[in-house]
Amino acid sequence: MAQVAAPAAGRGGAQTAAAQSSGPPPAYPLRPVADSAMVARGKALYDVNCGLCHGEDARGGDGGTNLIRGTVLLNDQNGELLGPVLDNGRLAEGMPKFNFTNAQILDIAAFLHSFRVGGYDVSRNRPATIVVGNAKAGEAYFKSKCANCHSATGDLSGFASRFSDERALQQRWLMPAAGGRGGPPAPVVTVTVALPSGEKFEGRLGRIDDFVVTLTEPDGTPRSFRREGNAPKVDIHDPLKPHKDLLSVYTDKDIHDITAYLVTLK
Repeated sequence: MAQVAAPAAGRGGAQTAAAQSSGPPPAYPLRPVADSAMVARGKALYDVNCGLCHGEDARGGDGGTNLIRGTVLLNDQNGELLGPVLDNGRLAEGMPKFNFTNAQILDIAAFLHSFRVGGYDVSRNRPATIVVGNAKAGEAYFKSKCANCHSATGDLSGFASRFSDERALQQRWLMPAAGGRGGPPAPVVTVTVALPSGEKFEGRLGRIDDFVVTLTEPDGTPRSFRREGNAPKVDIHDPLKPHKDLLSVYTDKDIHDITAYLVTLK
């Protein structure tokens, strides 16, 4: 994956602002407010791939470091430093490589940069509600993009009543069953590996990168296959793929409108 480069205009703007400032430089980076749709998409990706180790607020978790105060994120502007870390991993520290697209890296960077590094509790700055969209527009979007798999009178009947906080509702529909705290377990991602000989192996996906794919067969037998280009053929079956694919498609308005519609399903 190509490294994500920070926009030159963004870097220049930050330098100009710093030069014009008459006071002492801030103790921590001051960043412009990120697009809320990028932050939402980035949070969904972070929760699924990073939250277990680095914590829900990126300040450290089960064996993972505090990302917010790490030098990579403090010096990163727009994913240009974060991208290579995600691409290459830090295998010695137990961090695998990830196959994120450039757009996904920008979304994750926007989410991580949305946290205040210093100062008082960020939650004090949260708006009273995030339900600011158009419910009718959200219903129309739902019918066009989601109705093939979901129904307001079926699996989503009473959906809003399952949550005490609309933020939790929004996070759930953006990335359902992501395995986060209090939510349903993440669905099993399976893989089928077809060897050139015609022999096939299927099971729970362990890991996959450019060099190896591992799986566990239904009887518990582990398998590992070396990859060279497109051989062997690998087919991944991820129940959440439709949701993941849409994360890079949603606009800020789409997210607000869908949330406004879903909170009416009580």
